[in-house]
Amino acid sequence: MNLFMELLLLLPIIIYSYIEAFVKLFIPVKRKCVSGELVLITGAGHGIGRLTAYEFANRQSKLVLWDINKHGIEETAAECRRLGATAHAFVVDCSKREEIYSVAEKTTKAFLPAMMKNNHGHIVTVASVAGHSTASFMVTYCSSKFAAVGFHKALTQELSALGKDGIKTSCLCPVFINTGFIKNPSTRLVKILEPEKVVNKLLEGILTNQKMIFVPSFLKIHLILENILPKRAMAAVYKLQNVQFDAVVGYRNRVMSD
Repeated sequence: MNLFMELLLLLPIIIYSYIEAFVKLFIPVKRKCVSGELVLITGAGHGIGRLTAYEFANRQSKLVLWDINKHGIEETAAECRRLGATAHAFVVDCSKREEIYSVAEKTTKAFLPAMMKNNHGHIVTVASVAGHSTASFMVTYCSSKFAAVGFHKALTQELSALGKDGIKTSCLCPVFINTGFIKNPSTRLVKILEPEKVVNKLLEGILTNQKMIFVPSFLKIHLILENILPKRAMAAVYKLQNVQFDAVVGYRNRVMSD
């Protein structure tokens, strides 16, 4: 088929996709059951990871929990068992390159082939709105989150190309969360999020197979504006947001603002 014919066929697909997306706005989304599913959670000894583990424990998933903090991961596992779930805790030090490679290899061997063979599973990438939009004095952080979002998009496309439509992918992209990683964050337009709200949105996104989970959801509008507004106008929007924080943990203690 020549390029001209393919372009003609593309138009009805685009129109149908818009109609389908509009109709879905008015149809309740069916939530999948994760009872008995094997769930691996990294960073499960504290914060978002711990709360996510509790949510899956409440849904009777089988949990494999990783964290560098032995005491923290054991506490999480104990609470998950108290909630009635099977939980296995492992201490993983992500500051050691050899251990990262070893664990990553084991994870790939243990999970990915089974997912591919059964065409079943769900891979969640934890990123940030900083993976779509930038903030001053956060070059390293934004770069890492752009990489996480890129990984999610590339993986999603690759699974589609392989016909593995039973393996779902989601990417969590919240704004500042009150976890202590960023000291004293503030912004004029968006409230700082509590971990519980983020985890609730994350679980909702997983159970309904959302590709990109923005918290709060209206952040999508900001990304649309970023693509259509002139640079000068977008710079004014950034200034209006007035993003401020004292420091990112591990950086110099200095006041930073956008």
